Amino acid sequence: MVILEAARAITDLNGVTSRELTPAITVLQLFLSSSKPVLRFAAVRTLNKVASTHPLAVTNCNIDMESLISDQNRSIATLAITTLLKTGNESSVDRLMKQMTNFMSDIADEFKIVVVEAIRSLCLKFPLKYRSLMNFLSNILREEGGFDYKKAIVDSIIILIRDIPDAKESGLFHLCEFIEDCEFTYLSTQILHFLGNEGPKTSDPSKYIRYIYNRVILENATVRASAVSTLAKFGALVDALKPRIFVLLRRCLFDGDDEVRDRATLYIKLLDGEATVGETEKDVTDFLFGSLDVPLANLEASLRNYEPSEVPFDISSVPKETKSQPLAEKKATGKKSTGPASAVNGPVPTIDASYEKLLSSIPEFAGFGKLFKSSTPFELTEAETEYSVNVVKHIYDGHVVLQYNCTNTIPEQLLEEVVVFVDASEAEEFSEVASKPLRSLPYDSPGQTFVAFEKPEGVLATGKFSNILKFIVKEVDSSTGEAEDDGVEDEYQLEDFEIISADYMLKVGVSNFRNAWESMDPESERVDEYGLGVRESLAEAVSAVISILGMQPCEGTDVVQNNSRSHTCLLSGVFIGNVKVLVRLSFGISGPKEVAMKLAVRSDDPEVSDRIHEIVANG
Repeated sequence: MVILEAARAITDLNGVTSRELTPAITVLQLFLSSSKPVLRFAAVRTLNKVASTHPLAVTNCNIDMESLISDQNRSIATLAITTLLKTGNESSVDRLMKQMTNFMSDIADEFKIVVVEAIRSLCLKFPLKYRSLMNFLSNILREEGGFDYKKAIVDSIIILIRDIPDAKESGLFHLCEFIEDCEFTYLSTQILHFLGNEGPKTSDPSKYIRYIYNRVILENATVRASAVSTLAKFGALVDALKPRIFVLLRRCLFDGDDEVRDRATLYIKLLDGEATVGETEKDVTDFLFGSLDVPLANLEASLRNYEPSEVPFDISSVPKETKSQPLAEKKATGKKSTGPASAVNGPVPTIDASYEKLLSSIPEFAGFGKLFKSSTPFELTEAETEYSVNVVKHIYDGHVVLQYNCTNTIPEQLLEEVVVFVDASEAEEFSEVASKPLRSLPYDSPGQTFVAFEKPEGVLATGKFSNILKFIVKEVDSSTGEAEDDGVEDEYQLEDFEIISADYMLKVGVSNFRNAWESMDPESERVDEYGLGVRESLAEAVSAVISILGMQPCEGTDVVQNNSRSHTCLLSGVFIGNVKVLVRLSFGISGPKEVAMKLAVRSDDPEVSDRIHEIVANG
């Protein structure tokens, strides 16, 4: 046990070199042939982890690990095969695939998923071997298995199609064959959506139409509706297919499901130029292929809050920022809440809507225009102090409104004429234009006071704000609950806070980053490299840059694997002025923990691309 733990400790060292790993790997190699399953398991699990960062250091153990593929303990066998996939070279791929064909039928789905993910990594490592690896994935896709297992295979094939252009044709064909017998509605709709985006760009798009239309004839209403949308995409992008697509869509007008009929009617009118979605073919294409631009949770909340009137619902009024809801908030949402201040702890999607309603009802702020963003509350007092105060920053194009949410925690006191005096001497671009005090603040009854600042439009104004809470204190008789007539002026020092560059960026995700990136004008792209200095880890550097930019990580790329030497992070957002922004970050870390980063930005406005680089350079 001591030897094993010593070897594990060496492999876990930060910045460990291959030479330093050698004695640990030698010991672990001896354990691979142990008669005790627990020692074999511990050794192969540790080697599997090392193979992620130092694959060459583990290759000496490959012969021993090949013998473990037939180990009676399936956990050991799975770890052995995934380690071999990480350490194998291009010439050993075909041999590994033959060994794995029999192996896959003997293990449970949870182990199969691990193997599938390892195969995906191997294919991205050796793109020339995509044929044998793609064939293996398609063969196991047709075998028995649960939803999670099948989803892992489908996701892997989709990633390989996106990252290896030569694999597109065969990959799409394998997916088409799978949906012929797919029993999972989610996977069928996912594949149809992907097929609609990628199929029209292939050399012979017509060969996919049969598979898509079969779904209209044979599947449930959800899949039929998705197939109708996919057919419309082929009709929009491939002129030669448009007459045939019209025939198929007209047949869908007699479908038994209203969603299918409605989609067919809409797409026929779109493709025929009758609909009023847009003036040009580009407008129609944007409608078919463009994202919704607003999170569905926010759209749902706004629709629920909409009161029927002569004014139609305006989708541009839906908040675009994606906010994760903490566990404590989720538990608290069932509790009764009153007043706008309690919205801070309410369901996240409705926060921006309630803020906008509250601010527009205050005459001093009514002329500021449309609210762009509201920050999360920032605490200005420590827990369990006499007064609890937090601030929410409301960002407009030319103004910032600071909302101070105040709570009096002393039962024997009533506070009146509550106001926050803000010192903006370290925020030179801001000038105070309005202040709205809080007339009365009884015990344990939250209230708000506001201070508004003007700032130059089109300027990324930042700065630090100092705050003092001023008020009149009146003693309250605990027996009667009545407050005294005379009060005493008092003040309470609050914490400082800053308005930073990230306050001008909304976190807005995209469903398909690659498609969104390619659809943006390449002329808007700005690329540069930066040295980020010495960092604790790559994960810490990635987190810091995401925090500086205030953007939404896409496709789980904010998670960095332990001991990774490089990482790619994808971010999306909307900059103030409603400018869409996409960012690719490529990180690398050297031996002494020096981190370098390549930043590529595309946006709807090249000037905003330049600004993103300025934010990083100054951050």
